[in-house]
Amino acid sequence: MTKIEFNQTGDFSAFYAATNWLKEQGYSYGSMCMDEPIGILKGNWCIAKWRNLTITERKQLDGQLVSDDFREGPVVIQLKDPATDEEIKSGDRIKQGAKS
Repeated sequence: MTKIEFNQTGDFSAFYAATNWLKEQGYSYGSMCMDEPIGILKGNWCIAKWRNLTITERKQLDGQLVSDDFREGPVVIQLKDPATDEEIKSGDRIKQGAKS
């Protein structure tokens, strides 16, 4: 797993820096819902809020944005290693870069 921390100061500055990095790298991310994680998938996806994702959908994500305080930061991007063919075939993960 890769972890990238954003420590910018100011209201939501770390969050915006993290989401800009994700967009530049070709990732999609879900909507914020209080202090719950935010799902990440490689490619062009529409991702529900964490509370609306099933356990299976959460496992299929390529990563998540986490923070104890998204407003003040820090915000951490946690990315899983790329999915294996076996994980994709079993439905445990989604092929990175696939179109929704």
